[in-house]
Amino acid sequence: MILQERFQKALRMKGFAVFLMTLCCCLSGTQGDHEDQKACCPSDTCSLMKELISIGEKLGAMGEKLGTMGDNLRLMETRLQTSENEVEVLKRLTGGRPQVAFSATLWLTGDAPGNTGPFTTPIPLQYKNVFSNIGSSYNPATGIFTATVKGMYYFHFTMMNNLNTPPNSVVCLTKNGQRLVSVWDTVGTDAHDSGSNAVVIPLEVGDNVYVELQANRLVHDDRMNYNTFSGFLLFPM
Repeated sequence: MILQERFQKALRMKGFAVFLMTLCCCLSGTQGDHEDQKACCPSDTCSLMKELISIGEKLGAMGEKLGTMGDNLRLMETRLQTSENEVEVLKRLTGGRPQVAFSATLWLTGDAPGNTGPFTTPIPLQYKNVFSNIGSSYNPATGIFTATVKGMYYFHFTMMNNLNTPPNSVVCLTKNGQRLVSVWDTVGTDAHDSGSNAVVIPLEVGDNVYVELQANRLVHDDRMNYNTFSGFLLFPM
């Protein structure tokens, strides 16, 4: 509305300038009749007329620019309203709750099948083959999930042993350096064993959760994707 009012005002000013120009011509013509018609208009009057014409043209150009700006503003308002409507639809679909979920495997396409480990110290396993990562809370470069929402979470992981006898595989689900649950296979003659474990735990924003391969232990993986790590937000708190 403001741009439209300015545009109309500019047009009125331009029309007023034209009116003054016409009036000056009339006055100049009258003055010329009484002064032996020496000129159509005196130099001062002509200069004023030129200035008024220039001002009128500039005001007209400004009015056109304001009109264009008004059109662009209305278009932006329409797009903003559309975006706000889409956000409201998404909120209704999700109940307005944040969404966090991920699932990944240890073996990445192109890697050679084989063992991971052993290492002299415990390390987080890097599950590089990411199936999903809603919320981007899981980092495949480090294997660490970092909570961005305070809430109750579910985590699940699986392990395949090292395919040798005796087996030598131990992994633990760890929260902020504290071991929570584990999967072991260190005794027996069967070299094709796997296991899994899971937890439901509360997390604060910034808490880290990862699967830790214990020191001097191994796990085996290939294209069958035996070793997995998954988790999701049950509800925020």
